[in-house]
Formats: sequence, C-alpha cells, structure tokens
Amino acid sequence: QVQLAESGGGSVQAGGSLSVSCAASGLTYRRYCMGWFRQAPGKEREGIVVIDSDGGTSYADSVKGRFTVSKDNAKNTLTLQMNSLKPEDTAMYYCAAGREFGICVRMPGPFNYWGQGTQVTVSS
Repeated sequence: QVQLAESGGGSVQAGGSLSVSCAASGLTYRRYCMGWFRQAPGKEREGIVVIDSDGGTSYADSVKGRFTVSKDNAKNTLTLQMNSLKPEDTAMYYCAAGREFGICVRMPGPFNYWGQGTQVTVSS
C-alpha cells in the first residue's frame, strides 16, 4: 500500500524560508513521477514542481528560482526547499506520486497517490 507522509511547513514572515518533506513507502513502479502541489482556499490545486525518475524537474513560473525540489532515492524522500516566500505562497502543500509514462506534468490527474497535506502560511 502506497503511503505519502508530509512533514514540515508552518508559518513564516514574507522573505523567509521553509521546507516540507515527503516520506514515500510502498511505491512499486519501475519509474514514477513525484511532485508538490498546493491549494489555497477557493483556488484550484496547483502543480508547483514535478520530478521524474531521472531527476528531471519542471517548476511552475510562480516558484521558479525560489523553490528547489530534491529527491533521495535511497530514503524515498522528497523535499521542497522554499526561499523568499511570499504571502501568495500560503496554501496547503501536498506531496503526490504516480506512475511515469515518459513525462511528468504538473497536473493532478496523472498522480494517483497523495499525502494528507501540510500547511504553509506566509505573513506580510
């Protein structure tokens, strides 16, 4: 059974930094995509970064240059380092995983496993 468990997050002032981590277990695909999504109240879930089995990444323009994703294959963990945070980054952040079919896209549809989410709040 696949489980994704997020940790980290919290509250910070604008300009600060936070990190969120995801511990994955039970993934049996030979190749899979992992990613971070976020959802603010009243808004659609937004894919902010995805990473494929080879470490290739795709970032949303809204976070490019500020957020960095890293994956530890040995530990099956995914970490998102968030710097220069802005109030508009406030959201629930979700880790997701899905089978890779050649490319990973920043859309929720292909991801069939999700964590419970962790809150990130950035105050101005």
